Amino acid sequence: MLNLFKFLVIVLAGTALGFAVTYRVLQRGLMFNVVSVGPWTTVPKSGSLDSDPYARAIEARSAELPLGTAEGLTFIARTDSGGARLLPRCDYAVRGSVPPTRYWTLTLLSPRGFLIDNPAKRFGFTSAELVRAADGTFDITVSRQARPGNWLPLGKAQPFVLMLRLYDTLLDFGTTKADPSTMPKIVKGRCA
Repeated sequence: MLNLFKFLVIVLAGTALGFAVTYRVLQRGLMFNVVSVGPWTTVPKSGSLDSDPYARAIEARSAELPLGTAEGLTFIARTDSGGARLLPRCDYAVRGSVPPTRYWTLTLLSPRGFLIDNPAKRFGFTSAELVRAADGTFDITVSRQARPGNWLPLGKAQPFVLMLRLYDTLLDFGTTKADPSTMPKIVKGRCA
């Protein structure tokens, strides 16, 4: 009888520990096969059958519909190009170019993946509507105050992330390494 009691305690403790670790991993958004390119991170297999179980659980929990491997890639930036966290009291310049792709979008989101409300009702840019320099590069200002040119308003002072989606891209992390110089830089500007 004592052995049965010990066995049940060990099983219950192991189950509770397993649930606690899984819950913590899902809360923090930890996944396998994460690829970093400068401040941008992606999980190239997130829309495929080879996706890891934690990535599937995180996607199911957030109700996010990932892009399939033939559709494109989603990159998230939580830091600037210097490695510092993105702060809502600071201005940022997202500048440069993107890897070869048919179409792309840049969206400002809350860390949980929701659009951040702002008076201008602008939540992102597409490659089709962006004002570019003569050499094809772009410069997007992310700021709480209105700016001339490509301005992405921060809205209320709350944490944010940037999501870059590349549709029908030539990037393939199975055969090539991503070059950080092909991704947009995120440069911190003035802070309030």
